[in-house]
Amino acid sequence: MQSLSNKQVVLGVSGGIAAYKSAELIRRLRDAGAEVRVVMTHAAREFITPLTLQALSGHPVHGDLLDPAAEAAMGHIELARWADLVLIAPATADLMARLAQGRGDDLLTTLVLATDAPIAIAPAMNQAMWRDAATQHNLSMLLERGVHVFGPGDGGQACGDVGPGRMLEPTDIAARAADCFQRGLLSGRHVLINAGPTREAIDPVRYISNHSSGKMGFALAEAAAEAGARVTLIAGPVNLPTPTRVQRVDVVSAQDMLEACQAALPADLFIASAAVADYRPDTCAEQKLKKTPGSDDGMTLRLIRNPDILATLATGAQRPRCCVGFAAETQDVLGYARDKLQRKNLDLIIANDVSQSGIGFNSDDNAVTLIDQQLTTTTLPQASKQKLARDIISRLAALLDQQDSN
Repeated sequence: MQSLSNKQVVLGVSGGIAAYKSAELIRRLRDAGAEVRVVMTHAAREFITPLTLQALSGHPVHGDLLDPAAEAAMGHIELARWADLVLIAPATADLMARLAQGRGDDLLTTLVLATDAPIAIAPAMNQAMWRDAATQHNLSMLLERGVHVFGPGDGGQACGDVGPGRMLEPTDIAARAADCFQRGLLSGRHVLINAGPTREAIDPVRYISNHSSGKMGFALAEAAAEAGARVTLIAGPVNLPTPTRVQRVDVVSAQDMLEACQAALPADLFIASAAVADYRPDTCAEQKLKKTPGSDDGMTLRLIRNPDILATLATGAQRPRCCVGFAAETQDVLGYARDKLQRKNLDLIIANDVSQSGIGFNSDDNAVTLIDQQLTTTTLPQASKQKLARDIISRLAALLDQQDSN
């Protein structure tokens, strides 16, 4: 279940006797590397206490739609954006009916309406309730909307009946949750990604750099690995864990990054998400530069151009089949992006406005516009960088398939 590593799962718990299994499910999800936040209906609290699920998840349990304290910390919209997957286990007949009707009368159903993440349910109810025509109609509606349905199982039930309606075991549910992320769209492909800033030394203790955190590039590397690719991540100086199944090469300067990218070729797809310094000092002092005591004189640095990594790879003899750039701008974002797309011989460029609050450098969210060679634009609205990365990777996989067929 490696595909659950670093995933953010909202676990919804509705009011059925199978709610006791939710405690074990949290453990199984966390053992697989997922971070879990729990949302309980009021009925669920009659079967298992929020304190139990809080202790197991490591986070406060959410339950009230209009709780001011909860809204101040992580309200339903933030939870909806945070989730990579909304998993409801157990999902009672009542909860399924409310989801099918599009109700938003408590925190859990409102969150389902507000999220862009995949939704999965693990039904749990009496066998007669499961077989009832209304429940089966609601099930059909949910399946038509793309909701993943895990189970139910068949067997003995708490009421003494035997038949379908028993919630699957936590290990099975966790495995099926992992399958939601196993897409295989890039199986057999080599994806090369650079990420983060570069540092250009002035002297042994000072350097020129920028505010890039590398979060977007690392999210793309993780999404590409999930999609089945062999991923090489060339990372500037960042403080981020290496995504599972990703080969990471750490570098410092732009020249280091260029050489590492060239050494990683050939590649099917190159995503240049790094914020590479355009200039570096002409010379790097061997010793720390000192200011003259008692003097107000400034310092003059002569800067020279760094190599253009993206243009070098996009026009080189070992050009990756698909070259994708980023245009992080503060003004005329689309204009600069179109120019960069054509000037650097790219297949696609991803433009984002880093001047906007909440989606600039170091933020967890982003909003981007994709521009292809025909100058067609596709806007992806603000979402977590993990969600955007999966959407971008899906689109790039389709672009590679299209190139294969031409």
